Amino acid sequence: MAINQIQDQKKAEKKEVTDYFNGMGFERWNRIYSETKEVNNVQRNIRIGHQKTVDDVLNWIQESGDLAKMSFCDAGCGVGSLSLPLAALGVRSISASDISESMVNETKTRVKAAKLDLRKFSFNVSDLENLKGSFHTVICLDVFIHYPQQAAQEMVQHLCSLTEERLIVSFAPYTPFLALLKRIGQLFPGPSKTTRAYTLRENGIIAAARECGFEVVRSKLNQAPFYFSKLIEFRKVI
Repeated sequence: MAINQIQDQKKAEKKEVTDYFNGMGFERWNRIYSETKEVNNVQRNIRIGHQKTVDDVLNWIQESGDLAKMSFCDAGCGVGSLSLPLAALGVRSISASDISESMVNETKTRVKAAKLDLRKFSFNVSDLENLKGSFHTVICLDVFIHYPQQAAQEMVQHLCSLTEERLIVSFAPYTPFLALLKRIGQLFPGPSKTTRAYTLRENGIIAAARECGFEVVRSKLNQAPFYFSKLIEFRKVI
């Protein structure tokens, strides 16, 4: 595929994700990541699975030492499912970013409603590739499902360039079972279809981080019906 075709494909995928999460996707995921009972069984299980991943990250972070000295980037913050409890732990600062302006605005609304210290937060509408800054820890949860392998690996490497010590990511890992589910799902396009869903090969994600001088510290697979997520913590090799 020519370079121009690859770039056009990336732009199309990014626009698809942006449009989705500023429209129907925002309404759907804002409902899933809330306390409302107005969700179906699939959405409820996704909520449960995602919360498992968030809880694991928070547990790992609490083992880190003096959080009041640490800055965090929540890349792809969604509606603040991670940013809010991070602030409650007493971290120094949080940069909450998302490709969707609607998501960022909802995160800000939830921060205010929870009466958290707004001075600890910065809010930014941005895709992963254009994020800037330097942080003790960069976290990106359940975002890569919207991007193919090569694009996800490039995003991992960009996130590595932003972190001083630690990168934590989660993604839907490739398995024959999930690949089959994806093929079945593609047979039934319609109003329930969202963006493209990609499963990623774990060895590719790890290799991308290693090229930037990061090694795996620990990992965990979280799953619930309709939710599969591989969580990996990388540390910069000194």
